[in-house]
Amino acid sequence: MRAHFGHQHWWPGETPFEVCVGAILTQNTAWSNVERAIANLKAARVLEPGKLFALSEPQLAALIRPAGYFNVKARRLRSFLRVLVEEFGGELERLLAIHGIGPETADSMLLYAGGHHRFVIDAYTRRIFHRHGWSRGDAGYEKLQRLCESALNHKPQAARLDYWQDYHAQLVITGKDFCRTRQPRCAECPLKSLLPSKV
Repeated sequence: MRAHFGHQHWWPGETPFEVCVGAILTQNTAWSNVERAIANLKAARVLEPGKLFALSEPQLAALIRPAGYFNVKARRLRSFLRVLVEEFGGELERLLAIHGIGPETADSMLLYAGGHHRFVIDAYTRRIFHRHGWSRGDAGYEKLQRLCESALNHKPQAARLDYWQDYHAQLVITGKDFCRTRQPRCAECPLKSLLPSKV
């Protein structure tokens, strides 16, 4: 994938806080929609914890509307912000305890914003692994995460974080451009040679 796409230098975000906001907004939507929502927040000059938390839920929902499910995501963002601002003074910790922050979102924040070694399992990863026969379609989040983390653990500690970040980014772009839900482009995919012969 890297030979095909090059290093992705991903997750898109100028600050760890922006990465966290993006991780919440990207639930059940394409990244291009998240980019529009984040652009709205930047244009309104509220993309920092205190200012974002000061917005009412309807104001926040209006700004993040391009990300879809904007009312649900406004509630989730407010839950995240309430803990971040009121309980932790802006520190990005204890993410799994926050309402609406599941393992994928929390691991995205930990890997990209916090610099922790937590591999992110998303819909693209599941689809690619299933289609290539590397996991069963019903493999749970933690099982697939353990598989990825053990298989990608060969890099030295100093290089592993960048490797895991880029590996996840490679899976995302491959899933988005080639291993699509409908009309996959297997014949052109950089992982074509790894497909089982029956495909």
